[in-house]
Amino acid sequence: MATLSIAITLAIRIALVLLFFPFSALDKIFNFRGALGQAAEAVPSRTAAAMLVFAGLFVEIVMSLGVLTGIADRFCAFILAGYCGVTALLWKQFWKPGDFWASASGAGRTLFWDFWKNMALGAGFLLITFGADAASVKRFIEHPSWSSDPYGIAQEQAQP
Repeated sequence: MATLSIAITLAIRIALVLLFFPFSALDKIFNFRGALGQAAEAVPSRTAAAMLVFAGLFVEIVMSLGVLTGIADRFCAFILAGYCGVTALLWKQFWKPGDFWASASGAGRTLFWDFWKNMALGAGFLLITFGADAASVKRFIEHPSWSSDPYGIAQEQAQP
């Protein structure tokens, strides 16, 4: 039963980070110009845009690996939750096109769904960060880098 539990936990965590690692990270690497162009929509300087792309790569790779391995996974999930929120606010601005109510197939409606998908994914990462109860929020605030021990390794080592 422990093996099934570990497999399910790993599968859920893979599903959560799969968008970022490997897909979005690889897209930034193989389509760097496109990523730079998208980043340039948020900042005026090409240097700042490049820094955003590299920061995004760092977050997508390192934080995803933290969530997968369980190493400082709560902190990594917290960063990924923020990343989801920031990217939603910067690049999924459904209120800007002005066609949300006018067209069922307009840019505003498409961005609306993308915005809320980002926010929902961020909420999923917050469940790893804080858990499902108020006591776990307090534990995270007191010790943000502690692992949630998603695979029960620390528990197994503690048993005689």
